[in-house]
Amino acid sequence: MFHIILYQPEIPPNTGNVIRLCGNTGTRLHLIEPLGFSLDEKSVRRAGMDYAELAAVQRWADLQSCLADIRPGALYTLSSKSQTRYTDARFRPGDALLFGPETRGLPPGVRDHVPESQRLTLPMVTGSRSLNLGNSVSVVLYEAWRQNGFDGARFSPD
Repeated sequence: MFHIILYQPEIPPNTGNVIRLCGNTGTRLHLIEPLGFSLDEKSVRRAGMDYAELAAVQRWADLQSCLADIRPGALYTLSSKSQTRYTDARFRPGDALLFGPETRGLPPGVRDHVPESQRLTLPMVTGSRSLNLGNSVSVVLYEAWRQNGFDGARFSPD
């Protein structure tokens, strides 16, 4: 359905939480190297626990290789430096959502390679720097999924 791309993630539990999120939403996760940790780290395993086998996770040496292979319908970047609210985007299956490293965000050279209308932000109160990576991915991914009727979701327990 959608692609989540984490560009050089640094904090293992954040990536573990995103693995869990992707497993629960049928979303493909792409990790752009270098990673700030080993995928074998205990905190990644604990956060992703039994969802790792449900999530399609792929590592890439660089962003260009990833994008050339997945060929997203649209590429959206997420940044506190953008002006377009994530709710203004019209997401379609096959789109990719690109998030930067936790401590520094997406480099301008990466962020600025997409059209301004596809550089998205999450509103925050004045003085706030950023949200947790896992929370940001969740908010935007669920909006994209909502716009597409939660295709593939179940709404009652099995």
